[in-house]
Amino acid sequence: MKEPPISRLVLWNIDLTLLDVAQVTREAYAEAFEKVTGVPLVYLAPVAGRTDSELFFDFLARNDVDDADESLLPRFTEELGAAFARRGDQLADRGRMMPGAAEALDAVMRLPDTVQTVVTGAIRASAKAKLAAFGLDSRLDLSIGGYGSENYPKASLIQFTRMRAEEAYGRAFPESQTVYITESARDVEAARIGRVTPIAVVSGSSTESQLRAAGAEHVLADLTDPAAVVAAVRAATDGD
Repeated sequence: MKEPPISRLVLWNIDLTLLDVAQVTREAYAEAFEKVTGVPLVYLAPVAGRTDSELFFDFLARNDVDDADESLLPRFTEELGAAFARRGDQLADRGRMMPGAAEALDAVMRLPDTVQTVVTGAIRASAKAKLAAFGLDSRLDLSIGGYGSENYPKASLIQFTRMRAEEAYGRAFPESQTVYITESARDVEAARIGRVTPIAVVSGSSTESQLRAAGAEHVLADLTDPAAVVAAVRAATDGD
């Protein structure tokens, strides 16, 4: 039986890697949390490298919601998606695309035998809303992405996304041909646990030294040089 062709898979984080919509995101979290629990979201939690599902349970603990249980999570996810939908026209006005993001995505799209999608802590609905607000959604195959609404840690999302890509495209996307581009040291660790190669961007709260200590050998100052992004992807996969 003939082996399927091998292709490259490029996974992107969204927040602070491609986009910065933190202000709108905080408001959507607050609205959804209060609707589900009846308690105002006063105390937030660190978001870098974490999924919306993880954040919800941290919000519960930090805001003293003692009688909560896991049945609240699906309601929170639904309300969060609705909150983002109501703010769709605010995302571009009050947020920003990270410098070079569109050009970097376009450059990676031109690589032969390469598919790119997202692995993000955001739920599917809010991830799509964020990317669509800046016109980035058409550059990614969002049907195979990994999202925080799946209620798995990032390392598992990375592997599930790789397997979905293989099923959708009928090709092999080996771990050695898969990279995860992110600004978070926690995501770098998740990539290592998920057995793919991280490419770090110094555009969030993690410093270059923190990213390297987490296991990133390929580190970019930003995304403003598309050739450098492509070179990092190739170096991490086929060594070119």
